[in-house]
Amino acid sequence: MKIAIAQINPIIGDLPGNAAKILCAAQQAAAKGARLLLTPELSLCGYPPRDLLLNPSFIEAMRISLQQLVKDLPPNLAVLVGTVEENLHAQNNGGKPLFNSMALLDNGIKQIFHKRLLPTYDVFDERRYFEPGLQANYFTLDNIDVGVTICEDLWNDEEFWGKRTYTNNPIADLSILGVDFIVNLSASPYSVNKQQFRETMLQHSAARFKQPIIYANQVGGNDDLIFDGRSFALNRQGELVCRARGFETDLVVVEFDEVQRDLLESSVVAEYESEDEEIWHALVLGVRDYAQKCRFSQVVLGLSGGIDSSFVAAIATAALGKENVFGVLMPSPYSSEHSITDALALGESLGIKTTTLPIGELMQGYDNTLADLFAGTQFGLAEENIQSRIRGNLLMAIANKFGYLLLSTGNKSEMAVGYCTLYGDMNGGLAVIADVPKTRVYSICHWLNHHSCRDAINRVSTFYAINRVSPIPENVLIKAPSAELKPGQVDQDSLPPYEILDDILQRLIHNHQSAAQIVDADHDAQIVDRVIQMVARAEFKRRQAPPGLKITDRAFGTGWRMPIASNWFSVKNAYQTKTIPILHQ
Repeated sequence: MKIAIAQINPIIGDLPGNAAKILCAAQQAAAKGARLLLTPELSLCGYPPRDLLLNPSFIEAMRISLQQLVKDLPPNLAVLVGTVEENLHAQNNGGKPLFNSMALLDNGIKQIFHKRLLPTYDVFDERRYFEPGLQANYFTLDNIDVGVTICEDLWNDEEFWGKRTYTNNPIADLSILGVDFIVNLSASPYSVNKQQFRETMLQHSAARFKQPIIYANQVGGNDDLIFDGRSFALNRQGELVCRARGFETDLVVVEFDEVQRDLLESSVVAEYESEDEEIWHALVLGVRDYAQKCRFSQVVLGLSGGIDSSFVAAIATAALGKENVFGVLMPSPYSSEHSITDALALGESLGIKTTTLPIGELMQGYDNTLADLFAGTQFGLAEENIQSRIRGNLLMAIANKFGYLLLSTGNKSEMAVGYCTLYGDMNGGLAVIADVPKTRVYSICHWLNHHSCRDAINRVSTFYAINRVSPIPENVLIKAPSAELKPGQVDQDSLPPYEILDDILQRLIHNHQSAAQIVDADHDAQIVDRVIQMVARAEFKRRQAPPGLKITDRAFGTGWRMPIASNWFSVKNAYQTKTIPILHQ
């Protein structure tokens, strides 16, 4: 039996469009001789549909779309389609009104399978909508028993984890039933190194239960989430026999040998050479899909001559094409000469259109208007932030006038400690690198200049291809980072060196370490205390930021649920480091 995996990129809520993608994949699978086609979790509506699931008309439209798809599919091809099913007993037993389901379509709707394990951590909130399935799922096709699991159902092997998060282990249940192989239909969001973890986890389960496993994953960007695809298959020894492309749609076929009762070796796409390369492809996909699915064809961003805006411009150029990226230089009297020349050099190397809008006269207008009110005070943060807000207003005006998507360019290090300006550099429809620490920004830009990603830029920048210049000007990589909001300013006037700051943030945000633990890792107690308080005090800014593409397991987005009005970090940290907390003003 040949089994095809349709690694599709659905648009949330586009039921006709998603059904057409499933149908197209079905026709390709049939042409390749497949008997069974796998599609990702909730493939008909896209994942995650969130509160669209609370709309009865949406549920009814999905039911109608599924029925129409049944009629359109090629004969002699069974297809597993992700959908929702109503819980008819919800009112009687107090359960949730829906199931997260897979429908087996084979000349009709033959069976419906319900997801058993419903995640409620990080970006997931499935208990809000769904009732868990209660029984092991399998079907028989041409005398072959196929076990069905949906995403989280495979993430509870107590031998691998050392514990059980849920009561049941669906893989173990299917193994007891003696199925021939297990399929898993997933919509698993991307984070750095997650694919390696997925494969290691399922290799353990396949070998433990002597069960071949076929894993089908969604691909594409949906809001802040990026889905990397990279569907794969393992034989009963836990050996990798197939892997699909990363960050692209794909259709791959793997064969189950009925004599050996195992999966045969198929095509295996190579993994990425480095984390930097992997993150690059994730961010390019995230920008492309966010723009296109929100019906934008062109983007605008401010170019300061700094590393962050240069990196975002390169991502946008690779994602949308040089002709669809517009960079705006907005020098102030405090801007250095190299900030202008570096920004222009970047625009030239990428082949994007740029314009220059000096803001000196606008700054003077603000100074005149506020002169009486600010009389007798010193130049400070208020005046610095006015510059950023002038720039933010100009960018928003351009975005509104021409229908562009404004990309904000702040990195995770800045977002964490509030080194950013509300209604200024935080303006935008998408925060492209809000989950990328500053040190990682430098790392990827160095990789971008010297490694295989040149091909990605070549496709969109004729200038780069002909002149063989690096996409990121060398001076951008070596100069000290600065907001340039006052004479001689550099970031380290206000922040610890980024190598120190990023390590503290990694320990605090990702590893959930206490102040004492971070100090024990050879960090200065006063710096740790100050960083922790800055993170806590900046929560109100992050709540008002545009959505940011998630590339780590702890991003400032859907899965970050911190209170704004809280004194926990300050009080706790003061106790541990014997300092007085700074109250948020």
